[in-house]
Amino acid sequence: MTDEVLRNGLRVRCEQGVHLEVRRACLEFGKWMRKEFDFPIRVVVYLKKDYQIKNITTKELVSATFFAPYDKTQEPYIRIATGDYLELLEELGQDNALASILGSIAHEVGHYYQWVDNKDLDEDEAEDYGEYMLDLYAQTREHP
Repeated sequence: MTDEVLRNGLRVRCEQGVHLEVRRACLEFGKWMRKEFDFPIRVVVYLKKDYQIKNITTKELVSATFFAPYDKTQEPYIRIATGDYLELLEELGQDNALASILGSIAHEVGHYYQWVDNKDLDEDEAEDYGEYMLDLYAQTREHP
């Protein structure tokens, strides 16, 4: 029997084609999250250039997903669709468009913590956690 060493931390990976401003904001948010929060099991946030991504469980098209493996020795991951950024930019302005994407990341990180704590994945709780995280982040800078 071998002792497995689990990796920890949060990583952000950007698919080619993700808007450069989205990439910059998400990488900066990731750096801040690593300083402020503990990630006891490695989680990778994949930024996708698509408008929507398919939930692997429900097959629904969604803007963000969290994969929660049953086995805690497997690493979870988050996928975020960013393809609607230019539309959000036109509709909401840059700060709110970026905040929307960062909010999706924060919401899915809320699910990550539910998973780490062996809780059921609850949308309302994840939404509250995401808002809390974004409020903290907003206190550290003028713009996302």
